[in-house]
Amino acid sequence: MDVSKNSVSKEIEHASPQTRCSSEELAAASPRPLISPAILARGLLFLVLAAAIYFFHGFLVPVLAALVIAFASWPIYRKLRAALGGRDTLSAAFAIILILAFLIVPIVLAGSYASNEIRDSYAWLMQINRDGAAAPVQLRTVPFAGAWIEEQWNRYLGHPGGIGEVVQLLSGDNIGNVYRGVLAAGAGIFGFALNILFMMIALLFLYRDGDRLVAKVETIGHHLFPQRWKRVSRVIPATIASTVTGMTLIAFGEGIVLGVAYWFAGAPSPATLGVITGIMALIPGGAPLCFTLVSIYLTVSGSPVAGVALLSWGSIELFVVDKTIRPKLVGGPIELPFLPTFFGLVGGIKTMGFLGLFLGPVLMALLFAIWREWTSSMERS
Repeated sequence: MDVSKNSVSKEIEHASPQTRCSSEELAAASPRPLISPAILARGLLFLVLAAAIYFFHGFLVPVLAALVIAFASWPIYRKLRAALGGRDTLSAAFAIILILAFLIVPIVLAGSYASNEIRDSYAWLMQINRDGAAAPVQLRTVPFAGAWIEEQWNRYLGHPGGIGEVVQLLSGDNIGNVYRGVLAAGAGIFGFALNILFMMIALLFLYRDGDRLVAKVETIGHHLFPQRWKRVSRVIPATIASTVTGMTLIAFGEGIVLGVAYWFAGAPSPATLGVITGIMALIPGGAPLCFTLVSIYLTVSGSPVAGVALLSWGSIELFVVDKTIRPKLVGGPIELPFLPTFFGLVGGIKTMGFLGLFLGPVLMALLFAIWREWTSSMERS
């Protein structure tokens, strides 16, 4: 019995090396894949992302706008959610209603005021077209060109029916351009309304699922950048929130300050001009354009001292804001200098329109933060 066991064990010992050799030969003989599974998975992921960007690039601007608004308003939204008992869907819907009210109410007020102005201007033009009228005093007193303007007014618009003749002449030769312009304006308004709708839908889901989305992004960020993600994740929200808040506060403040200056200078409708200046202050060069035009109007209308004083005050105020206040507010913890802030504003507007006013400085602040982190790490090493 012992002899049989020994013989069997010897056979197993002799058989096991052959089995191992045959398995190694089979593994060596099997063909290796040309592309590793990891590279194949990354390539498929890249193709899926590229296809998603191609098909959904039209929604990029509304989604980015929703992200900017969500980042800037998240602290307020957290307080609102806590006041509503932590119910995410109800809090998100209530926040969207507040944002719509914040957007719609000023638009309705501005539209009603503009419609009144248009109605009064239309009635004035109809009266001139019916009875004829001399050139207004403001046009006749324009330096260097007042006499020429008065002559052209009397030639084309001073007699009864002059405005109708000019309109008929212009529209008859350019009716095709007018028609295409009206269609383009209608398409632009419709596209803007769709973008607002998509932005509100994206913002609703960002408010409702923001915490879960942030947790997923944190997991991916720690996996990709284990050493620097903690600092970067703190810089990005603070930069976006401070940029949006800073630009809004600057525009609001410039509208109030220059509106008061318009009132002291004796400009007509100083409140309306202040609101327009505040909106234009979001655009680089918008506020200087506004107070310069008002200064020119005051100068040609017989108040040169007020016009020069307004121009001087607006230039000093703009210099102080751009050199001291704007770099402190825009960019948050980064404290962007004036030149990167200006490039961010101009490049953002040129690339993405009105949304670029906020995304441009944010991207510039992030680039500045990455550059500062990179240089500091190199100095430490």
